Amino acid sequence: MSLKKQAVSGMVWTFAEQFGTRLISFVISIILARLLQPSDFGTIALFGIVMGVAMSMIDGGMASSLIRTKDIDDDDLSTVFIFNIIVSVLLYILIYFFAPYIADFYKIQDLKGIIRVYCTILIINAFVTVQKMHFVKELNFKTAFKIQLPSLFVGGISGVIFAYLGFGVWSLVYSAILQSIVFMLQHWFYSSWRPKLVFNKTKFKYHFGFGYKMTLSALLSIIFNNIYTIIIGKVYSIQQLGFYNRADSLKQLPVTNLSTALNKVTFPLFAKISHDNAKLKEVYQKLMKVVIFIIAPVLLLMVIVAQPLISVLMTDKWLPAVPYFQILSIAGILYPIHAYNLNILQIKGRSDLFLKLEIYKKILTVVILGLSLYFGIYGLLWGQVITSCLSFFINTHYSGKILKYTALNQTIDLLPSIILASLVGVCVYLIDKYLFFNLDNIYRLFGLSIIYTLLYLGLSYILKFKELSHLKQLIKK
Repeated sequence: MSLKKQAVSGMVWTFAEQFGTRLISFVISIILARLLQPSDFGTIALFGIVMGVAMSMIDGGMASSLIRTKDIDDDDLSTVFIFNIIVSVLLYILIYFFAPYIADFYKIQDLKGIIRVYCTILIINAFVTVQKMHFVKELNFKTAFKIQLPSLFVGGISGVIFAYLGFGVWSLVYSAILQSIVFMLQHWFYSSWRPKLVFNKTKFKYHFGFGYKMTLSALLSIIFNNIYTIIIGKVYSIQQLGFYNRADSLKQLPVTNLSTALNKVTFPLFAKISHDNAKLKEVYQKLMKVVIFIIAPVLLLMVIVAQPLISVLMTDKWLPAVPYFQILSIAGILYPIHAYNLNILQIKGRSDLFLKLEIYKKILTVVILGLSLYFGIYGLLWGQVITSCLSFFINTHYSGKILKYTALNQTIDLLPSIILASLVGVCVYLIDKYLFFNLDNIYRLFGLSIIYTLLYLGLSYILKFKELSHLKQLIKK
């Protein structure tokens, strides 16, 4: 299969996996939001940083190294596999003994038991990293799609049953564990590779030499991505953290899913053409413009329909999350572009530059966070918008030099879609304010969404946006 066909096929199956499975997951989360309380989601969110840090350390960034390395053998795979298992066990033991201190920090004693049970997922997931990497490296996203569906159904349906039976926050714990177990077992069923009792020190040094910098970068990102959760959970109430957590999760549906779906395809795709900077720039530029053409109107529409959307999906008890959701949606517009610029550094093997950029961005985050604290929880949220905008210019610094595609060039390419999406957003907001406001929420939601979509696509066609034709070609293929 040609590289072009691999990319298109991979993108189709990745989008099917990412959006199909995430849609199922989203529906289940909505049902759980109706059955559970905001504080239940807030409790789980409190130790998200612990899970994130541990998962990054288990992999050691070596999965990325395996993907970018052209010729790998059983020694490479078995070495990474054994490393993952050993580190996962050691980290679980560490977390087990530190759980009481985390519970004391937040003054929630039930958190100790929840953390100790929930973090068994670390060991379960360590058994699947190498198999999962195999499917990504081979662009075999069709199998990944097959694996995701049963995992989600088992985890999601069990969570709903537990919630209905009154298990409260433990519904989320048991659901996550069951989903991880089914996910792991299926990878072993579909993958023909089996580990050997081999630990090659030379292979380990090679992959770890690249991976540890990626791990440090990931650790910084995880810590700082969760720093808002830590502060809100400590300074404000657990209910407010629950509102923040659900608002962020709802925003992530289009943002992270689109980015993750494309990253799964683009990282190995970029790796295949990493030697040709001109071709890499061409592919990257086209991809970036199409992504913003999709993501900007989706997120700005979500800002406008936030109130009826949350009311219809999660009931009125979640309405305090509306302003959180609106601000976070604005902050998410540039998220995919951050990821793609950093992907360029990864496939070029410049994990040193990757780490350096992460350090710069974290310093920026600390400064903005310190200033925004004076303005309360909304100050924290708007601080994320400012951080995202400034991080764009940091992320494009080195990748722009490598591809000769600077931050200014990228901004010029991105602005048309963002400006059009904003102008259509203003029109639809005025329609809502003067014509639709007194309608039932479900009619407002669907009516405004249809009007926004038709206006955006219609104006894109009239103004001859090239992104629209690129998107049509991709759908046809």
